[in-house]
Formats: sequence, structure tokens, C-alpha cells
Amino acid sequence: MDTLIQAIVVGIVQGLTEFLPVSSSAHLILVPRVLGWDDAFILSAAFDATLHLGTLVALLAYFWRDLWRYFVAFLQLLRDRRVGDDADRKVALLLAISVIPGALLGVGLESFVDTFFRQQLLVVCVLLVVGAAILFLAERAARHTREMEQLRPSDALGIGLAQALALFPGISRSGITISAGLVLGLKREAAARFSFLMSTPIIAGAGLWKLREIISGSAGAFDPSVLAAGLVAAAISGLLAIWFLLAYLRRASTDIFGLYRIGAAIVFGVLLLGR
Repeated sequence: MDTLIQAIVVGIVQGLTEFLPVSSSAHLILVPRVLGWDDAFILSAAFDATLHLGTLVALLAYFWRDLWRYFVAFLQLLRDRRVGDDADRKVALLLAISVIPGALLGVGLESFVDTFFRQQLLVVCVLLVVGAAILFLAERAARHTREMEQLRPSDALGIGLAQALALFPGISRSGITISAGLVLGLKREAAARFSFLMSTPIIAGAGLWKLREIISGSAGAFDPSVLAAGLVAAAISGLLAIWFLLAYLRRASTDIFGLYRIGAAIVFGVLLLGR
């Protein structure tokens, strides 16, 4: 298959699975392998991570008003050194706290994650099932009574620690953070919205860091048109995924995504063992 088409397919997979709680990293590792693709750039961790810039565009397009409001509120918080009764300042502080664990752990485990899980593909399938179990348990523990501004700093730190676990392919950033939000009593849509907002700096950082590797040539040769096609596909599919998930969670649970994860793990596992 033409490399440009492969990039578009991988971009669509990235955009959809980054926001749906099914694990983008697992799909980006497994889909090309089971399809038998062998292009080094398409299979590289650098290409996968740079596609985050496409999903970053989707986040900015959908949430730009919220992101700007909380950014301004955070600057006011730093200026006045107090939160007071301002709900926007409180949410801005909560989002800032939630980013810390994932950023720190990402720096420390980047090299290990980029190499180990691209060799241990069946482990990724197992982690898809683990992520499904987490979603099922979170739904059963959920109370659906709180909004984002009702979280405490300790709650935000807990969700941030959960996000750090998403470094392991198969767990899912959106899946683990939505699950943590549900366990802490958030309504489903509030849990998803907090998950998306808190992921923005992590997604931006990961994408820009790997883009630096690609441009410098340390990730190997690449065709700019192939990278651009993947980024555009990720942006469009990511925007659709955000819109769909927020609308879906207003009326239904995350169980369907848990069932999908189990089914995907079985299908991927069978295809890998049959190679």
C-alpha cells in the first residue's frame, strides 16, 4: 500500500482512538503490524507521537474558548496568588496540578515505552483487556454527582497520576482519566471534558518533542507530504471523536468501549499469533 495512504489510515486511527477510551498507542502499534506494513517511518514511535499535533489541533478547535478562559484565569491566579471564589481559577489550578505526574513520568519512561512495547505486542493486547476492566469497575463505582469545579486539588493529582499510567500502550489516556474522574464522582461528560482539557499540554509536549526528532533527522528520513497527510487525518478524525464522545456520554455509559477493547484484544491477538 502506498505510504501516503498508510499515513492517512494511521492518522485516522490516531484521531479516533486518542479521544475514545480505547488506547491510541495500542492501536498505533498493532494496526500497522497486523496489516503487514513495513515502512520504517510509519512504524516509528516518532511518527506516532508527532501525530499528536493533529489531535492537538482538534482539541484547540473544539475547546479553544475553555482553554483561553482557563489560561487567563491561571495568569490571574499567579498574579493575585489566590483562588478565592472564582470557579475558573479553581479549574485552572486543578488542570495545572493534573499535568505534573504525566509530564514527569513521561520524561523518565519515554525510551523504555518506545522500545519495549513495540516488541512485546501480545503484552499490549493484555493491557487492552486491563483497560477494559478499569472502565467496567469505574462505571460500577461512579456516582455521577460532581462537576469539574467541585474537584479538590488531591482529586486532580489523583487523575494526573492515572494519566501517567497511560504511558503504557493499551491503558488509554482518555480511558484511565475518565475512569478516575468517575470514581471521584464526576458526571460522565464532566469526566470526559476534564480528561480532554488536562491532556492538552501533554499532547502538545509529546508531539512537539517528537517533531523535533523528525525535523533534525534523528528519527530517519521522511517525506513531509506523508507526515502532513497523517496530521490532517488525525485532526479531522480527532475532532469528530471529541464531538461524538461528549454527546454519547450525556446519555450512555462507557461499557461499549470496554467491550470493544476486549474484542479488539482478541482479534489482534489471534492475528499476531497466526502470522
